[in-house]
Amino acid sequence: MRVLVTGGAGFIGSHVAEALSERGHDTVLVDNLLPKAHGEATAFAGVVGDVRDPSLLAGLLSGIDVVCHQAAVVGHGVSPADGPEYVLHNDYGTAVLLAAMHEAGVARLVLASSMVVYGEGRYECPVHGVVRPGPRSQSAVDSGRYDPPCPSCGAALSPGLVPEDAPLEPRSTYAATKAAQEFLASAWARQTGGRVWALRYHNVYGPRMPRDTPYAGVASLFRSALARGAAPTVLEDGNQRRDFVHVRDVALANALAAETPAARGSLVPVNICSGTPHTVGELAAELAKACGGPAPRVVGGSRPGDVRHVVADPRAAREKLGFTATTSFATGIAEFATAPLRAPAAVT
Repeated sequence: MRVLVTGGAGFIGSHVAEALSERGHDTVLVDNLLPKAHGEATAFAGVVGDVRDPSLLAGLLSGIDVVCHQAAVVGHGVSPADGPEYVLHNDYGTAVLLAAMHEAGVARLVLASSMVVYGEGRYECPVHGVVRPGPRSQSAVDSGRYDPPCPSCGAALSPGLVPEDAPLEPRSTYAATKAAQEFLASAWARQTGGRVWALRYHNVYGPRMPRDTPYAGVASLFRSALARGAAPTVLEDGNQRRDFVHVRDVALANALAAETPAARGSLVPVNICSGTPHTVGELAAELAKACGGPAPRVVGGSRPGDVRHVVADPRAAREKLGFTATTSFATGIAEFATAPLRAPAAVT
């Protein structure tokens, strides 16, 4: 099978390319090497180009069986001023890619989506059952009331596993662009009879994460602090729950999705996660211990748009793709403590 990997020089894309090659597939890699993601010195054995260039894509898509679309501007962002760049790369770039795939007769797509499309995760009220809490108020966060209450009665909620059929409620610019990517790909599939897997990555970590950039994931931010000899800074009370999944497991999920056609004319979303939730505080403490660095500092507060708990239900990935993560939290964090990261990236 011949696979085009967009964002093939990136943190996740490079691992996806390796996993596909190890399973005997031919890969074509394309990346525009944005300094924000790659720093100034990225070695890349692929095509340097932009998925927003239809003429480039027309040549790259010849003979391609499936596209693994990893190219995107990622992360929480710095401010709403990032919005145009996120939309231009993530959504317009995806639209150009889908149009080029249609022209080239390529009908299968594996889309890198994200758990951020859910907003808050799944919550249950003892009185009202499964509920969708609204955004947390600034006054609640300032007073240390981080867990959202039941929107109907104000009772304390129990967080649970979020399934793929949960409503989408993106709460950041990046999240909105990932949801839009899914909508674009879903419309394309219906119009063309295409087949799309939308892999909703949870918190991915591992070797080659970019360091020293506000666009990186929380694991990279903690690791960057420890490399400077500083304590990791943990927002809120550290008890916010996430699912941290190793990048090699994410790469395997992509390879399995590339090998397994989704249903014709549809987009099928799948959580890609470890299935074992941990708190952000646990991540910081485990990483500080593995690095031999100072203990984390819990400072309260939160970033605008942050959510409290997002923990995934892993069943669909197991049942539909045969995917189960194999890297344990302890093993993955111990490796990540000394794994090579990307050079400091430029913030423009």
